[in-house]
Amino acid sequence: MRNNEKNNQKRKEYKSDFRDFKKDRRDLSENKEEPGEAIYGRNAILELLKTDREIDKIFILSGEREGSVKLIESKARERGIPVIDAPKEKLDRLANGGVHQGVAAFASVVEYVDVDDIFARAEERGHAPFIVIADGIEDPHNLGALIRCADAAGADGLIIPKRRNAAVTAVAVKSSAGAVEHLLIAKVANIAMTIDSLKKRGVWVYGAEAGGTSVYDTDMTGASAFVFGSEGDGISRLVTEKCDHIISIPMYGKVNSLNVSCASAVVLCEAARQRELKK
Repeated sequence: MRNNEKNNQKRKEYKSDFRDFKKDRRDLSENKEEPGEAIYGRNAILELLKTDREIDKIFILSGEREGSVKLIESKARERGIPVIDAPKEKLDRLANGGVHQGVAAFASVVEYVDVDDIFARAEERGHAPFIVIADGIEDPHNLGALIRCADAAGADGLIIPKRRNAAVTAVAVKSSAGAVEHLLIAKVANIAMTIDSLKKRGVWVYGAEAGGTSVYDTDMTGASAFVFGSEGDGISRLVTEKCDHIISIPMYGKVNSLNVSCASAVVLCEAARQRELKK
């Protein structure tokens, strides 16, 4: 009799455990997000809609539509992209705490290209190659800002390493304010070897580091590539050795350095100014 009672108790415990297991599975299913990483922010998604990239769906905060959100919805429906009402909690999760401004989308974050494609774009534009290289930039916000600066200065493309560098994630896309949709981005296995390849094709490589020649006293009008290093360590030793010139921004205040995104804005805009004057 006691054995039967024990068996019945085990059955009850097993059923209870099984019910909990099914509940856990249901909870996981309910909380499961769509595959991939969301792109979020109004400017980023408006720029995304201008491209031919495939967009799976767009989430818009439930409620009244107005301004740029209404424009996003209209353009999405024109392209037959599903537009889904979403509560704020859903958008918060998709943006992983970022400022989504009431919109998020699922699409391939970026389509990487070959370095040859960057040269081809320069040829299409009718000017000498104007290339930006990231060497160990770990913060996706800084990478996004670098992308924005590169596009604003008219660069043909950005080269990033596959390892020890931030990838072009949704955070970088948001920080680029949509510029990622207009700048070609190549991902390479080895930055030092890529620089050797660029130099063989007639590109002069400038490393932005302290202790170099002033950017205002350096001729940067020809085929050129500009290397920007990590937030803490700067450009790696090997890559520094590969550069043709080391250039610096004169500092007139009390601080002795700039954030990589600020430094890139100064250097690339000066290079763009010189190139325009030479036309």
